[in-house]
Amino acid sequence: MKLELDKNLYRREKYLSKVRGFYHECGLIKVFVGVRRCGKSSIMNLIMQELIDNGVSEDNILYYHLDKNPYENIDTPFKLKKLITKYSHGVKGMKYLFIDEIQNVKDFEKIINAYNEEKDFSIFITGSNSYLLSSELVTKLTGRHIEFKIMPLTFDEYINLKIHFNKPISDDMKELTNYIYEGGFPYVVRLNSIDDKRIYIQNLIDEIYEKDIKRRVIIRNRYIFDQVTRYIINNYGATTNLDNIVLDFKKIGISIKRETIKKYIDILKAANILYECNRFDVKSRKSLQGEKKYYLSDLSFYFVLNTDNRINFGPTLENIIYTYALSKGYSISVGKIGNLECDFILRDNYMNYSYVQVAYTILASKETQDREYKSLEAITFDNYPKYILTTDTLLQKRKGVIHENIMKFIKENKNF
Repeated sequence: MKLELDKNLYRREKYLSKVRGFYHECGLIKVFVGVRRCGKSSIMNLIMQELIDNGVSEDNILYYHLDKNPYENIDTPFKLKKLITKYSHGVKGMKYLFIDEIQNVKDFEKIINAYNEEKDFSIFITGSNSYLLSSELVTKLTGRHIEFKIMPLTFDEYINLKIHFNKPISDDMKELTNYIYEGGFPYVVRLNSIDDKRIYIQNLIDEIYEKDIKRRVIIRNRYIFDQVTRYIINNYGATTNLDNIVLDFKKIGISIKRETIKKYIDILKAANILYECNRFDVKSRKSLQGEKKYYLSDLSFYFVLNTDNRINFGPTLENIIYTYALSKGYSISVGKIGNLECDFILRDNYMNYSYVQVAYTILASKETQDREYKSLEAITFDNYPKYILTTDTLLQKRKGVIHENIMKFIKENKNF
């Protein structure tokens, strides 16, 4: 089987570095999840190229994209097993099995589990999010598996991909504005006109509904579902309460149950259109129930669904920091400090915390500065780092709080 790899792909090192330690692990299925067209297939392509560059024979790499010719008719466990057997028979040593769009095979887990028991197969799979939900993988994949969340481009990746494709680069503020309007889907960067970019995203939204939502769950009233989707997307970054949403819809003559809204939000989360951010009490170190915030996996969803192109920098910059922190593996919550609120509490894998406040500027007035510093200065019970991230180029020093320029912070791929 001749591999046809794209050798001109941008290397998304932040994801490759997370997977690299598991390349040769048998009995551990590597599952790539993320919103449709965020680059999961490209990550697998890059991994295969790395394996070859490090001496693995192409004969030992088995790659099947089940949405593309000649494998689009592979739709049963029997056909999949026959395909794998055909190309793995007689191959000595470790076999690296890559399957894209695994959900096209009904009951795919039967074959994946069987090959995961073999001592010479390292398995990597991607697929529609609606078929690879964490809660279901636990029961479907009886062997060990590990998930890697792949996301659209963060701001640093957006800049680097433009450089990779020899696209013109402007100043940081202009590029930040471009990134906000265009979003971070890799293919969008290749397109030249904003009209083409918007058409691409609109088609993507339709594709997500048809392939990741409609095939999985029954939407009895598409109009109501679309209204809830639009409401949540339009209020990204805002504190959200299900009961208040019910009341808001009632004001415009739409009667909808609380349970239905929750179901629709869960559907949007499963399709990785939305990320849910819970509230966290800083002093007690406990999660709080009730009000939540939702952030978008990509800001382009908002601008495609709205004719108003004005940027509300508050939630927009929060969204950019949220997705950047998530791409680096932080656990993220909204921080509650008594009656005050901190935009984000971040926790790394070593249980270290950091506190982050996000604003467009703190230089407009003394009152603005005091307001943004207030919640961070109320944290006097530990010595974890505290950040204020803004678009300001003149940086403030005050009571140990680290003031950073958002664009520079992300472009330098800094940790919190």
